[in-house]
Amino acid sequence: MTKDADRWFGELRVSYEQGSLDEGDLADTPLAQFQLWFDEASANSVAEPNAMVLSTVDEDGAPSARNVLLKGVDERGFIFFTNLASQKAKAIAYEPRVSLVFSWLPLHRQVLVCGLATTLARAESEEYFQTRPYGSKISAWVSRQSEPIASRDTLEVKAQELVARFPEEVPTPDFWGGYLVTPSSVEFWQGRPSRLHDRLRFVARVDTPSIANAGHWQVQRFSP
Repeated sequence: MTKDADRWFGELRVSYEQGSLDEGDLADTPLAQFQLWFDEASANSVAEPNAMVLSTVDEDGAPSARNVLLKGVDERGFIFFTNLASQKAKAIAYEPRVSLVFSWLPLHRQVLVCGLATTLARAESEEYFQTRPYGSKISAWVSRQSEPIASRDTLEVKAQELVARFPEEVPTPDFWGGYLVTPSSVEFWQGRPSRLHDRLRFVARVDTPSIANAGHWQVQRFSP
């Protein structure tokens, strides 16, 4: 890196003055607080507020991170769907402890979830799959996610074949499904001026917590 480039990156700064996060303002449960912040992100036109960075570690100890989309949250935890033969799925099969990060930058907020990923019941995955747009259903069949391909034409040709095969109803592939991330902690981060940020973390008191049950959690403040 040249000295000029180094100086340019070093001068990139934002003063975080969108708000604060005090213990008295925090909802009683991680679910209620997440829903409150998610609704505010949506109301403030944050692009894809359900986008989250999923981080995993594979059997070689190599970390990997990618954006996936949250497709559900309830008292059990956070839900997403993917190809069950993908790189992320293989990593989860080896090490089910994962993290999720929601970055709502216009509001100077992020949410960090740490927990255990388990596969959803097949019926639940099939129910969600049938709500997807037709093209998304076809693409789930087309993609052997994380596998190398010769060219984009490979995808286009396969998609045409599957459209002919499934002109109307598209069944759920047996290699596609969902994951539930049951949190052990959920941290809410609010940017503050001079980098003295607020970090309030719900930490589970029990082994299988419900994020809708206040009694399952204690709140801790962490230094920024």
